[in-house]
Parts: sequence; C-alpha cells; structure tokens
Amino acid sequence: MRLYHSPTSPYVRKVLVLIDEARIDGIEMIGAAGTPVAPDAMVIERNPLGKIPALERPDGPTLYDSRVICRYLDDLSGAGFYPAAPRLWDTLTVEATADGILDAALLMVYEARIRPEDIRFAPWVEGQWSKVDRALDAVESRWMDHLYGPLDMGQIALGCALGYLDFRHSGRGWRNRRPRLSGWAEVFLARPSMQATVPKA
Repeated sequence: MRLYHSPTSPYVRKVLVLIDEARIDGIEMIGAAGTPVAPDAMVIERNPLGKIPALERPDGPTLYDSRVICRYLDDLSGAGFYPAAPRLWDTLTVEATADGILDAALLMVYEARIRPEDIRFAPWVEGQWSKVDRALDAVESRWMDHLYGPLDMGQIALGCALGYLDFRHSGRGWRNRRPRLSGWAEVFLARPSMQATVPKA
C-alpha cells in the first residue's frame, strides 16, 4: 500500500497516528502537496477531489477521505478503534466533530494564504471560528466521559484536531474556559504516536 500524504495535514495525521497505534507495517509514504486552487496532479490521478490522504491499495481502487482510510486500516489490522455499537455511535460522532473542527480551521488558513488580501472577508473567518468554538464547548460539556474511555478513533481524531489548533491557531486560546478538555489534551498529546506526528511548519 502507498499513502499519499503531507506532514502538515491534520487529516493525514489521523491516519499516521492510527498506523502507529495499530502497529501497521509495510505502507510506503509518498509525499504530496497542493491547494484547492493548485492540486497535486499525482493525487488527482488517484483521488478526483485532489485531497490527501489517499491510500493506494494493491487489490482495489484508491481510498480517500481520512475517515474511510482509518476505517479500512482499522478493519485490516483488527485494532478495534471503531468499537461495536452502541459505543460506535459515540466514537463516530466525536470523530465527525473533530473533523468539523478541522474543516473550519483549515478554511481559515486557506482564507489567509490563498485569497488575495483585498477580498478577504473577516466575518466569514470569524464564522468558521464560531463553529470551532461551539464544537469545543460541546466536547467539554458532553463528551469527556467518552474521551476517558478506551482508545478509539474519536479520541485520535480529536487529538489531531486540537493539535492543529495549537499549530495554526494558537493565538485563539482554545483552552480558555475548557479546563477538562485542556487537561485531557495535555495527556493525550503526549502519547508517543502523537509526539511522532507533530506537524512542523
């Protein structure tokens, strides 16, 4: 298998953390780069959306979207990071919440990096951050018991999302008003798999 990736992509990081935690060997890492306005041609050949991660398999079409790839590798390895129902539904919801945080946080980065300065729209950026803010409040109030349960993909995804906020939006102070989530993050982000995948500018 070959994983098309970028070391700064938080969606890729989800996959890399799962690979580390599940002790999966034999995946070749292929570097890729690109933006929504200038996607990587090599990636487009495998994923028409032009996004990474993309996992090329020897026995079928390339898989894309981090949630699909993580589900596939979890099934392949038997790691159990997607537990049986009813916990599965909570795991998937926490993962979806984390991915929603990432979607909004990444759009904020693109607004600053790709859109010309004279047509940037500050209220739109703040609207994206409002999504992040609401999602973090929901985790703090509803999902802490789940986060302290057995390791699953919801926790991995959320750890990667919080790490991305530290990486790209540290000035926003996401830990303010969220002591329980902040405490959980301090422990989770210290895991060897998370330390091994810390993005570098």
